[in-house]
Amino acid sequence: MNWTDPAAIGYPALFGGVLLGSIIPIVPTGAVVGAAAAVATTTGHLSLPLVIVVATLGAYVGDVVTFGIPRFGSEAAFRWISRRQPAERLEKARDQFARRGWQLVVIGRLVPAGRIPVLLAAAALGYPWRRLLPAALVACVLWASAYSLLGIVSGGIFDSPIIATVLATVLVLLVTVLANLVAKWRRKTKERV
Repeated sequence: MNWTDPAAIGYPALFGGVLLGSIIPIVPTGAVVGAAAAVATTTGHLSLPLVIVVATLGAYVGDVVTFGIPRFGSEAAFRWISRRQPAERLEKARDQFARRGWQLVVIGRLVPAGRIPVLLAAAALGYPWRRLLPAALVACVLWASAYSLLGIVSGGIFDSPIIATVLATVLVLLVTVLANLVAKWRRKTKERV
C-alpha cells in the first residue's frame, strides 16, 4: 500500500472517523463525510461513490454497535432508561416502535442528535434485530448521501479542495445547528399547546 496516496489514507480515515463518531459522538461525522465528498469532487484522489459507500459502512457498523451494546444487556439498559420515565410513557414508546420503528430509526439517523437516543431506546425496549438492521442500512445510505451532497455543493462552487472542504464542514455544521434550533422550537411549541 502506498501511504503517500491520499486515497490510501482518505478511505480508512473516512471509515474510522464515521465509525468512531457513530459510537462515541465526539467526531462530527457529517462534516467528515461532507469534507470527503468535497475532496472527491475537487480532486481525483477519492471517488464520490466510494465515499458514499465507505461512509455508509462506517455509519452502519457504528449504529449496529450502538444498538447492540445495550441490546445484549437489555435488562440493565431498560432499567437505566426507565428509571425516570412513567410506565405509560414507556408503553407508548414501545407501541411506537412496534408500529413504526423503522421510521424512527431512519429519522433518528437523519436528525442531528437523534440517532443515539433512538437506538438506545430501541435496544432497551427490545426492538428486534431483524427490523433494525434493514432500517439502519436505509438510514445510513440516506444520511451518507445527504452529507455527501453538501460536500458536492461546496466542491462544485470552489475548485480548491481546501476551500471546498472548509465550506462543506461549515455547511454541515450550519445545517446541524439549524436543525437543532428548529427541533427545540417545535418542542417548545408543543409544550405550550
